[in-house]
Amino acid sequence: MPSATGAGWIVPKKYVQQVGEDGFKKAPIGAGPYKFVSFTPAWSWCARRSSGYWRKAPAIKRLVFKVIPDEATRLAALQRGEIDIAYSIRGELADELTRTPGLTIKPAVGSAPFWLYFPDQWDPQSPWHDQRVRLAANLALDRKTHQPGADARLLAPDRQHLPGEFRILLAAAGAGATIRQRARKLLAEAGHARGFDAGDYYCDASYANIGEVVLNNLREVGIRVKLRPLERAAFFKAYSEKKLKNIVQGASGAFGNCATRAEAFVVKGGAYVYGSYPDIDALFAEQAVQMDRAKREAMLQRLQQLVHEKTIYAPIWQLAFISGVGPKVGQSGFGLIKGFAYTGALRGPHSQGQGT
Repeated sequence: MPSATGAGWIVPKKYVQQVGEDGFKKAPIGAGPYKFVSFTPAWSWCARRSSGYWRKAPAIKRLVFKVIPDEATRLAALQRGEIDIAYSIRGELADELTRTPGLTIKPAVGSAPFWLYFPDQWDPQSPWHDQRVRLAANLALDRKTHQPGADARLLAPDRQHLPGEFRILLAAAGAGATIRQRARKLLAEAGHARGFDAGDYYCDASYANIGEVVLNNLREVGIRVKLRPLERAAFFKAYSEKKLKNIVQGASGAFGNCATRAEAFVVKGGAYVYGSYPDIDALFAEQAVQMDRAKREAMLQRLQQLVHEKTIYAPIWQLAFISGVGPKVGQSGFGLIKGFAYTGALRGPHSQGQGT
């Protein structure tokens, strides 16, 4: 099954016209198994089950979603039984979770690869304009060190900037294990035998821990950068407004396919595209109007190969979202929908009556 999105919701037109969009946000109604009760911004959201739901009333009477920004605090709440499911418990905290009696670790591989993007590669005055420098950074990455503790059991592809579950994915070759000697040689050939100061390294502060490992990898081959974590909203705003320079640690968990991901991150005019290459742009335009599936697949795979050959990105890994589940939960819903990192229901003969 291809990935899809739930961004387009069906809402009751008459009610929206009656209360307006702001009124609908305060008191939404719909046709789902739960009824809205309350919402406190940045704190909690609550719903109760609808006993008259047409399919079958859910087993869980009440759902409360709490906003707990700090991972350690989320884990502590799970350990005390204050919550039943905690999203995103990583690194050493994930190890602690596995050691806590009654708690279960639930990894779910989403559609969110992480990568390094070189927004200055189209600037002839920038070191990143030289493809050898970008390749050196790619070769410097030791992907295994990005998986501390309990994370080590999880998926971490290192050869693509597209999710492993997307259709028409090309398994790009050549960006495998760390090859620091070759990376240093490439830098020397590009005129940076002693390395160079690469400026700021921008990232979403939520994943600054990945950036810390990357910084160490780059420094070992002579690429010296400074970590600049930004609050998530500010990071993506600056990223999309083309304000970031040097190195951007990017990621995307958007659903879709290889073409939609390329449109946003590779092709001219894309939301996160600082520059593009004519041959890739032409290939994308050609595949968009190609009706023959086999020909379109070949075009998209060629597009991915060009992205790899030009080293537009240096892939890091595909995020495996680690969460914790308490003893009262039967079926958590993690992993039931391929590519979806959170709890989700999958209707079928074995899922009736199960709640989250």
